[in-house]
Amino acid sequence: MGLEKFGKCLSMAAWMSLLVVYAYAEGSSRKWRNEVLKQVNSKGPYIGLITVFPPEETAFFGTGAFKPSPIHSSLDLSGRRFRIGKVHDKKVIYVRCGVGMVNAAAATQQMVDLFEIVGIIHFGIAGNINASMSIGDITIPKQFAHTGIWDWVNQNGTLDSNDTVAHLDFETYNVPKGGHNILGQIRYIHEEFFSVSGEPNIARPLFWLEVNQEWLHVATKLERMELEQCINKSLCLPKKPKLVVGLRGTTANIFVDNAAYRDFLFHSFHVASTDMESAAVVMTSVSNGIPVIVIRGLSDKAGGQSGQNAIKTFGPLAARNAAKAVLQFLKQLN
Repeated sequence: MGLEKFGKCLSMAAWMSLLVVYAYAEGSSRKWRNEVLKQVNSKGPYIGLITVFPPEETAFFGTGAFKPSPIHSSLDLSGRRFRIGKVHDKKVIYVRCGVGMVNAAAATQQMVDLFEIVGIIHFGIAGNINASMSIGDITIPKQFAHTGIWDWVNQNGTLDSNDTVAHLDFETYNVPKGGHNILGQIRYIHEEFFSVSGEPNIARPLFWLEVNQEWLHVATKLERMELEQCINKSLCLPKKPKLVVGLRGTTANIFVDNAAYRDFLFHSFHVASTDMESAAVVMTSVSNGIPVIVIRGLSDKAGGQSGQNAIKTFGPLAARNAAKAVLQFLKQLN
């Protein structure tokens, strides 16, 4: 055998050895993970807690109510850290899903698939769309809509009325009024909803996603709870925040900070809040037959303000109020 052929054989043998080592390591890691999951689930069932981004996580853990499990306090899966513990003697598994609907749906489905989950509480902050609500208030909506699923047509295009929930005509927003707008029109359409309670592989059109009605009734007991009003001694909200149950919320992969679009959402869908995850968590939970509720603190006016958006100033306070509401809700659950 020549030196060149010998070198190629040696290189191939090295690669094969590496693949064997990798496969063995992967297999061992998967076996370890499955064993941990088995041990964790044997201590269940759990209530799933899902936030979105670091300030909400900080607010939740800042309450000191979460007590980690002494055996397996966390498990890292697909880049996310699932934390196992208790809150007010309720067994919980907490995860921060990340911003946007894809992250929210992926984390929710992963939680439902891998852990013994009997319900999900999704919480964090949101933009305020309803003039009767204020920054710092808590909303626990009865319904959510995904308002980011569109057909976008030309200015002279035809809208199919059969599947149109609402439509936005860009020409309406021309300044000065009159003329055409080549952005045309957007029509808001239904989701395709698959469910464990429906026919397999057959979707039904759905626009308003309902949270669990029993849990919503439990949430009404929180309506008089005390909420934080001040960031510090020198910066407070003008009035005491309130908690409201039973309004509507909207979700899309859009951070809304535009007064005109804020008004459009309110008048077209009669919603009180806007965020980027809730509808995805609700839809994924309901699809799996899992009870779900959403608790959001209003951090800003979604573009309805004069000047800069208030999320950086009042976001932490809204997140703390949401976390406090979650703790009170868990206390009320049987």
